[in-house]
Amino acid sequence: MGATLDDGDEVEVQGSSGVYTLSRKGDVYMCSCPAWRNQGAVIDRRTCKHLRKYLGDAEETARVGSATPARAAATGGRAQAVKKDTAPPILLAHKWETDHDPKGWWMSEKLDGVRAYWDGEGLISRLGNRFPAPTWFTDALPKEKLDGELWIARKQFQRTSGVVRSGGVEWTSVAYVVFDAPEIPGTFEERLAAAKTLIETANVDHLRMLDQVLCEGVAHLRAELARVEGLGGEGLMLREPGSAYTVGRSTTLLKVKTFHDAEARVIGHAPGAGKHKGRLGALVCQLPDGVTFNVGTGFSDAERETPPAIGAVISFRYQELTEDGVPRFPSYVGERHDVDLPAAPPPLGTGTKKLNTDTRPTKIDRPITPGIIAMVAEKVERDPHAPVQDPRPATVFVALPPKLAPQAEQKTLYRERLEHEDGKFWEIEVRGSSHITRFGKIGTSGQIRMVDSGTPEAAKSEAEKRAAQKKKEGYRAAKLSPET
Repeated sequence: MGATLDDGDEVEVQGSSGVYTLSRKGDVYMCSCPAWRNQGAVIDRRTCKHLRKYLGDAEETARVGSATPARAAATGGRAQAVKKDTAPPILLAHKWETDHDPKGWWMSEKLDGVRAYWDGEGLISRLGNRFPAPTWFTDALPKEKLDGELWIARKQFQRTSGVVRSGGVEWTSVAYVVFDAPEIPGTFEERLAAAKTLIETANVDHLRMLDQVLCEGVAHLRAELARVEGLGGEGLMLREPGSAYTVGRSTTLLKVKTFHDAEARVIGHAPGAGKHKGRLGALVCQLPDGVTFNVGTGFSDAERETPPAIGAVISFRYQELTEDGVPRFPSYVGERHDVDLPAAPPPLGTGTKKLNTDTRPTKIDRPITPGIIAMVAEKVERDPHAPVQDPRPATVFVALPPKLAPQAEQKTLYRERLEHEDGKFWEIEVRGSSHITRFGKIGTSGQIRMVDSGTPEAAKSEAEKRAAQKKKEGYRAAKLSPET
């Protein structure tokens, strides 16, 4: 039996990729996670893993059905690896939140290498694949199980990933940096002491311990984070003193980074311009929830000449997610061979309309996301029979749901514009069974999102509730912008 949510209640819960807000308005139970937002189900029949965990799986099953919708299971921030039966039992980290006092926790650098579990006989990836390490490398390792990172140097993730997938002589540049000993009994400190003894006994250059420092507080944490990132490091890790080694995600291990990281699948190559003409301009990438975006920075000249192939999985860093779940300021880190991603949801519908953009590749069929639906809908509303045009040069063919053009001909059932004293606007419109939201800084076109609520009545009800919530946040009624 789980907890309860009364009408009007809100509660924050910890997810694997951050903190999410659960709320209830009448018969509608909502979560702020992308998995809940991007579902195609009618709004009062949606659920997600956070609602199921908080309310109880049996209660949610009785309310909406036996399982979380397939699309929701594939979304929700950073995608989890699809592991084999041979995957090792490793500890995974949560993200550090600023309200957590790190004083007294162990602090270490987050290495930008390749995670590797030593089972006493070989080095195994997170997915359960054995690395082809040379015998001279593995013969020197102890028989006890160890958890660590195959690492060359800062900013060398791509090179490290390539080397450890081969059995060549370049393994001489690789070190196995140990940060835990999973099966040695005792506290974290006791396991570290035992692992240090094993490493000193082995006495080889390619096996060493990761340095750990007791954190003195938030100021110390931020100073060390700035130092490490200034040297080109990825971030920090925090480990709870006296903690056990537990399998799966645990709040005893926290990662601290200025930027977030995630994985995405490459679905296209955007051609370069200017100094990059004739080679890669950006990778067109897709998250497991179908959100598509471009990664155009972080590449070396060699990587622009021979970019990751379509279908490859890459790691990237970003600052934050927009309200539509799109990563802001994504930067390429490297290709991932130790992570697989769930398949993205299939494209909606079979029709196409031409949409031009200078930052996406030519002639690529893309799944529709709420943001793209809204973008196309805005243009189709002006003339449902005309091609969608844009003055910029490159062309993309976008899968267009057949219901979109008829939706554009529906009358507006509800429309309201609100403004905030800090210079922001928020506008919502109900057309057919969908509500379209526009928001941003006053004087700009802002961002657009579109959500299908199933019926016009549900869409209007949801729009009114969202407007009421915005007014509670300090927004006030304003003059509506002209309909176009």
